[in-house]
Amino acid sequence: MPNAEKTSAVAEIKEQFEASSAAVITEYRGLTVKQVSDLRRALGRDTTYAVVKNTLTKLAAADAGVAIDESLLTGPTAIAFVKGDPVEAAKGLRDFAKTNPLLIVKGGVLDGKALSAAEVNKIADLESREVLLAKLAGALKALPSRAVGLFQAPLSQMARLARALEETKPAEAAPAAAEAAPAAEAAPAAEAPAADVAEVEEAPVAEVAEPAAETDEATETPAEPAE
Repeated sequence: MPNAEKTSAVAEIKEQFEASSAAVITEYRGLTVKQVSDLRRALGRDTTYAVVKNTLTKLAAADAGVAIDESLLTGPTAIAFVKGDPVEAAKGLRDFAKTNPLLIVKGGVLDGKALSAAEVNKIADLESREVLLAKLAGALKALPSRAVGLFQAPLSQMARLARALEETKPAEAAPAAAEAAPAAEAAPAAEAPAADVAEVEEAPVAEVAEPAAETDEATETPAEPAE
């Protein structure tokens, strides 16, 4: 391939890496043109399934600052560049591989972090972004300002937040009931000491009045040197 074509191909792959939130590396050896076309349709419009050359992909990944294990870039390679929901793309690849075992998922990258083939399959088992958003919206109805920021969070953080919020719901109800019960019991105890406090405060009033006069005299005496 002439240098100009190589440069253009590297730039195109680099652009795909930079525009994608995730990329899944696969081997498609043995798949027919029709099967590859079927896979592209199954992945949807938000995922681009591109056949790439390994040497050019290494250069493009390095230029884009994407860390990819070079051992994944062997044999006939095609990459699913995911611009939409990574869960949906992972599910699409997994389901297609079940009926077309010639498709092999090797690994990938999600939010700049390297993924193994097993981790890609785990992502396929997660709930979709839409489901997580619905759960977060329900849990954060009272906190709309926080919800706006969380909706833009990476998928892995959203999954952890959704689980954490669901787990804390029952725990929040118990302290509320515990606080309500002692409130009624504490009320009579607060009324009893009221009279004692009044007596203590009334007694020292006369004693404090006499030193007040001394304080006034003391403040008048230094007035003469001041002139």
